[in-house]
Amino acid sequence: MRVLVADKLAPFVSGRLQDLGCLVTVDPSAKEAALTAKIAELDPEVLIVRSTKVTAADIAAGQALSLVIRAGAGVNTIDLAAASKRGVYITNCPGKNAVAVAELAIGHLINADRRISDNVAALRAGKWDKKTFGVARGLRGRTLAIIGAGQIGREVIVRAVAMGMKIVAWGRTFSDADAAALGVVDAPTIEAAVAQADAVSVHLALVKELRGRIGESVFAAMKPGAYFINTARAELVDSEALLRAVREKKLRVGTDVFPDEPSAAQAEYHHALVNEPNVYGTHHIGASTDEAEEAVGEECVRIVAAYKAGAPIPNCVNLATRTPATHLLVVRHADRIGVLAHVLGILREAGVNVEDMQNIIFSGGDAACARIATKGAVSPEALSRIQTDPHIFAASCVAISE
Repeated sequence: MRVLVADKLAPFVSGRLQDLGCLVTVDPSAKEAALTAKIAELDPEVLIVRSTKVTAADIAAGQALSLVIRAGAGVNTIDLAAASKRGVYITNCPGKNAVAVAELAIGHLINADRRISDNVAALRAGKWDKKTFGVARGLRGRTLAIIGAGQIGREVIVRAVAMGMKIVAWGRTFSDADAAALGVVDAPTIEAAVAQADAVSVHLALVKELRGRIGESVFAAMKPGAYFINTARAELVDSEALLRAVREKKLRVGTDVFPDEPSAAQAEYHHALVNEPNVYGTHHIGASTDEAEEAVGEECVRIVAAYKAGAPIPNCVNLATRTPATHLLVVRHADRIGVLAHVLGILREAGVNVEDMQNIIFSGGDAACARIATKGAVSPEALSRIQTDPHIFAASCVAISE
């Protein structure tokens, strides 16, 4: 199995993949057109990326390409629609960098309050200014709004509670029961959450409906002088609305993500936000710790191992949750060569499309049960033809209930 690793991963990943019998090529320089060309050249079955974008052209370039692994939590850098059209599995490594991102969020929160980076800059410029930097609110007893209460958000909650902060949270699937279990307040809306908060930390996944969701209404609801932390995605935030809030409401901002970030690890970058004195930025380094890199590497190896063994693929994000299937054909049969080919041939002749299929083998390996989801009913005539095979014990077709 050919594997192309197009980003820098933990050093052990290549060796572990080779131990699985994979032919591994590592080329972190393959970006944009160079990645498309590399895929066309190597024709890998598996592509592993971290921050590198995977386009429709990349997916089309590899005839054998059937699995793309994002070595991180999100998949917004991968063309899911193009992959789904070609039957390419897209997976990720959710939660493996949660602690690293949460630690950075807490670091930004403390820096927003104590202005640690400004202290350092002043000292390096030869200035002693205890009068200015000796003023801080402190975080104990303050309220932190967590926007997005998934794995990263919950890791932030644990750490903020340990510092004595009160928590109000909002998440798309966050419930009163979740809030009770964590000992936090469940807010009905994002605006309601931030209105109560001295600080806000964003941990939403970048999905279509949330793009730009943190905008005018959210910043209008925030307290003047509140702290705003974003270690999730820049695209979640209306950057112009944020810039106005920084200037007009004196928000202090700690952000690890910026609009139109360079694709290269080192490059020129200019944006109005970075020049604001109350904006403290880091270079999209949330997941960049040894601990997170190793955990993500282990998950990439696990996914490839499962795929190579023909097992269910972990963390696949582009499988249909609902198919057009209307009926279920159940065929109990002897586990013999050609039985399922016989069944599928009859379905083809009858114009019945198979939407999903599972063949379950019983202990001893003598018998099996095929469960075939079809679009359209299998006619009595087709059922009779199916049962002409002497290795088939019984066949039935029932409508799938809603």
